[in-house]
Amino acid sequence: MPQDLRTYLEGLTRESPEEIYQVSTEVDPNLELTGVVAKLEEQNRYPAIFFRRVKGTEQPVLINVHSSYPRLASALGTTVDGMVEEYARREAAPRPLRWVDAGPVQEIVWRADEADVTRLPMLVHNGGDSGAFLAGALTICADPDTGRLNAGIYKAQVLGPRELLTYPDRSHHGYFALRKWHERGEPMPAVMVIGHHPGLMMASVSKLAGIGGELEVAGGLMDEDLPVVRAQTVDLPVPAYAEIVIEGHIRMDRTQMGGHFGEWPGYYTPEVQRPFFEVSAITMRRDPIYQDISSAHAEHRMLGALPRMGSILRRVREFVPDVRAVNLPLSGCGRAHCYISMTKHTDGEPKQAAFVAFATEFDIRMVIVVDDDVNVFNETEVLWAVATRFDAREDLTVMENCMGIKHIPVAYDVTHSQHGGMTTKMILDATRPAPPADFPKRAQVPEEVLQDIQLDRYLEPFRIESLAPTPVGV
Repeated sequence: MPQDLRTYLEGLTRESPEEIYQVSTEVDPNLELTGVVAKLEEQNRYPAIFFRRVKGTEQPVLINVHSSYPRLASALGTTVDGMVEEYARREAAPRPLRWVDAGPVQEIVWRADEADVTRLPMLVHNGGDSGAFLAGALTICADPDTGRLNAGIYKAQVLGPRELLTYPDRSHHGYFALRKWHERGEPMPAVMVIGHHPGLMMASVSKLAGIGGELEVAGGLMDEDLPVVRAQTVDLPVPAYAEIVIEGHIRMDRTQMGGHFGEWPGYYTPEVQRPFFEVSAITMRRDPIYQDISSAHAEHRMLGALPRMGSILRRVREFVPDVRAVNLPLSGCGRAHCYISMTKHTDGEPKQAAFVAFATEFDIRMVIVVDDDVNVFNETEVLWAVATRFDAREDLTVMENCMGIKHIPVAYDVTHSQHGGMTTKMILDATRPAPPADFPKRAQVPEEVLQDIQLDRYLEPFRIESLAPTPVGV
């Protein structure tokens, strides 16, 4: 049985039942459903939630699957401590697609006027959103020059039964492919995939060189060739064991002002012209699960963070081999800040590592590079390194007019007079000078001593009577 959303849920409920809840009470897709997620988040609780009854639709909704690093790590067969290394390893071992004649995703086919997206649970996620959005669908398209398949998660605003506005950023490879189709005078064939194993979702967020490769990476992450079938109305493959697929074409010659939508920085997107997605068919399983992402909240940030960490680690090591670890901390929304640890041999290596990180992920606005004795997943240690090993006069690099993203409120245009898609980036080199330069040693208990200490041999409950003097002679 190939891996899919259902095999993942079976494993999760068997091994970690406390990680997923169900809601049998009917909920409104307009803010109430995501409100349950937000209420749990206020309590620092991040379970996956399966809503059985959603007002106005027949399909149940699954949300918040990707809001926990332990759950993402388990999807890769590893632990939180090993997840970035494992992601980088699997991303570097892509597997080919496996074509099959049929799959569950096409058990039901809606065509023409029957292909009505409003029959699905279209959610309003946050109070300032301009309407209902698909937040968890990954879009598959092809580069018309090479035929390579590209996959990415792009939000889509619901305009009507067969019309969406799609939101690829101008820096996304999907947008590059769309522009090529437009220059040919043709709409771009595309499919939106809803509901699958976290491996496919994470692969679609990987930062790969060139257009395409995400579906093959999904096979690497799941350690099996991804089964695909031919779409019904466009010449593209679709994952055979997905829950729902929306088929159609994206047109740059038809645009409309796209409304506000809560994005990963925690702010709403500005209104700009967005291309139309014209729906030609919807296919699904007989009992489909509509899977979505809790936009602008923890799930959105974690799903974006882990794949990027793996991609950055792999790409930076190609140029600076002794990079030890990479973290995109949630304090930077899982994208804007990047912490890199390395074994430094030559002065200048930290900047080189930072340059590669910037080139791999354009969302990064600040890179802090630390030595290999600093744990990049412990923010207190990273800031300690900045406090004691960084001097702004010597170790700060500021770069203006870099490619940024409009989701950040302080992004600017080329005139620096209004909002735009450019940003200022910086590198903080919080590493010690390279050998043989002298630098004070860090005050620590030796590692060999720590390894021999088993805390349960030392610690016991405190009793107030233990303060009494020990009797003489005892």
